[in-house]
Amino acid sequence: MDLRQWRVFYPGEALVAADLAATWHEQLLRWLHDALAAGLAEPNSMVLATCDGSGRPASRAVLCKEIDERGVVFYTNYTSAKSHDLGATRYASATFPWIALHRQVHVRGPAERVDPDETAAYWVTRPRGAQLGAWASAQSSVLPDRQALEDAVATVAAQFADTAEVPPPPHWGGWRIRPESVEFWQGRANRLHDRLLFRTTGAAGGAGPWTVERLAP
Repeated sequence: MDLRQWRVFYPGEALVAADLAATWHEQLLRWLHDALAAGLAEPNSMVLATCDGSGRPASRAVLCKEIDERGVVFYTNYTSAKSHDLGATRYASATFPWIALHRQVHVRGPAERVDPDETAAYWVTRPRGAQLGAWASAQSSVLPDRQALEDAVATVAAQFADTAEVPPPPHWGGWRIRPESVEFWQGRANRLHDRLLFRTTGAAGGAGPWTVERLAP
């Protein structure tokens, strides 16, 4: 395989500041709806990047479960590697990679734990199997084999067998990235891409004021 020859020529759809929504989160929701309408698989997936206390980065795909003026939210185990990173640095970035639409969105800012009441409200929307899995899995810890995980799930399933509603584990909940900047990237012909950046000069994830800047591709 000669990877040097692999490339896609973008048709050249323009992105101009005048076409943006009034706020970054309205524009992000607009593009998310476009991704959903286009039939993309898991359009709310985003690549979350964190760093540990020594500055070593890690990235992984997670599912965004809320977008509003405060930021973007995902849920995870608070004992996971990503949560340890966020506990150490309280900062993250996330990228929505809508490659088929020649679009990306980059969100960067401080991270905070979601209020327990918000976590509880989301928890009840999860399938029971996913709820049991959250109890059973010590996320990011080393397992001797797959059977150990299956046994842990079976133990939890027996524990809650007579419980109609499984409660959220105390070690599980949401993180919210409160953006300092949100970049909307539109692929253009000849790699002269459009990059429009919402940047706040106020508190991250706050009401602003926000400015929009065009970045060189």
